[in-house]
Amino acid sequence: MASWDVFRELDNLRREIDEAFRGAGMNRPFGPTFLSPVASRRFPMVNFNEDDGNVYVEALVPGVDPKDVELSVLRNTLTISGERKPFAEMKGIVHRTELGSGKFSRTLELPVDIDANKITAQCKDGIMTITMAKAEHAKPKKIEIKLS
Repeated sequence: MASWDVFRELDNLRREIDEAFRGAGMNRPFGPTFLSPVASRRFPMVNFNEDDGNVYVEALVPGVDPKDVELSVLRNTLTISGERKPFAEMKGIVHRTELGSGKFSRTLELPVDIDANKITAQCKDGIMTITMAKAEHAKPKKIEIKLS
């Protein structure tokens, strides 16, 4: 039977409320932002899966220099944060500005504890691939059944 952790649930609720306020425009700098208020989806968008030994996250970070991205892990959460530098200033009559710049942050709750010493990250073609080894106690164990 799974145990219910009230503190984990409260922490999840706090994160969801924080995300809702960020999406509503709170904590946004003035001027153009990386995601306009109309497109206030979570950024970066991610694919997230696991196997017996690892947890994998692919984050879409087009136009972001990997040196401007920071990854941090605390217990079973991964935070991807960074900044997309401003593009060249447009001159003349501007008809549309959808490619904004600015800071971003996304926190993901991982399904298991991971080994913080066994994390790798690569970035190619605007996709950051993060591989995190599961902690030994979180890996499935095969138990041999003895016949009597």
